[in-house]
Amino acid sequence: MKIKLLVIGKTDDKNLQVLIQKYEKRLRHYINFDLEIIPDVKNIKNMSEKDQKDKEGQFILKKVVPGDQLWLLDEKGEMFRSVEFSRFLQKKMNSGVKRFVLVIGGPYGFSEAVYNKSTGKISLSKMTFSHQMIRLFAVEQLYRAFSILKNEPYHHE
Repeated sequence: MKIKLLVIGKTDDKNLQVLIQKYEKRLRHYINFDLEIIPDVKNIKNMSEKDQKDKEGQFILKKVVPGDQLWLLDEKGEMFRSVEFSRFLQKKMNSGVKRFVLVIGGPYGFSEAVYNKSTGKISLSKMTFSHQMIRLFAVEQLYRAFSILKNEPYHHE
């Protein structure tokens, strides 16, 4: 299985970039992983929230190919403990999923078209975090899940 993390807009904070890259490198030790940045929508000052979500949604859906499982990081999604998340990923690998696509949307969430195309939603917390912070948390949790599956000492319970 391949894992792709799609995100809207680049991360400006250099410290976050370094940490994200650290966990990306660790994660690639276990699985084919790709973090792809979709450029910010242009001229958003003249757009409504819905228009911005729709435009971002078009960009997201262009990155999805037939056979992908599209999962959204969304505040209304299913919450997992880390061990549960590792089992969830193992089930995806065992079921023959070729590419697991995880998406972090823009500031207003996702368009209806993206929700309709998605397989499901995952929430990392009931709290709200910046989209830049969530990138780090997502990559770290993916790394943690694979370290759990390999019985490596990173995760303690």
